[in-house]
Amino acid sequence: MTGRGDGAGEPGQERAGGDKAPEPSGVDLARVALRAAKEQARARGAAAQQKKQARRGGGLRSGARADGRDPLPLGSAINRLITERGWETPAAVGGVMGRWPQIVGEDLAKHCVPLKYDEDPDERVLTVQCDSTAWATQLRLLAPQLVARLNADLGQGTVRLIKVLGPGGPQRRFGPLRAPGSTGPGDTYG
Repeated sequence: MTGRGDGAGEPGQERAGGDKAPEPSGVDLARVALRAAKEQARARGAAAQQKKQARRGGGLRSGARADGRDPLPLGSAINRLITERGWETPAAVGGVMGRWPQIVGEDLAKHCVPLKYDEDPDERVLTVQCDSTAWATQLRLLAPQLVARLNADLGQGTVRLIKVLGPGGPQRRFGPLRAPGSTGPGDTYG
């Protein structure tokens, strides 16, 4: 290292013993300049690489192995969505509504239709409507067995109660001879 050994350097740079630090020589200056040039070249190269990847559609490329960006079969995508959203129980009950004739039998399925399922953890009620009071009575008698069968199929505790509705009353017709506020002939039956 060739430098001035007289301790003269930049003002304010002092060594531990009170001496001033020597001024960098030509070789030291060259090393500092080379290091700065290399850092600038790296930065320019990284920027150029990012620019090139952005033009090609991003830096992520699909390889030979499966990853989260690969297309899925429709059934797998739907199952994944159901699991992510926590829709397992409503989807299972919806499947029961689709398989209603196989679960309750053809005769009962012709006269009783599942309407809705209340998935509230305190309720878990399956509402079924029958087309006659005789079939509604029959379904009320079979309800405990049907709840057990549904829970065996869907998982224990999925259905706690079956609410059976009978047929609706006759439609109320509106005509010219109606009293204000009257709901028709059925309003006296309570």
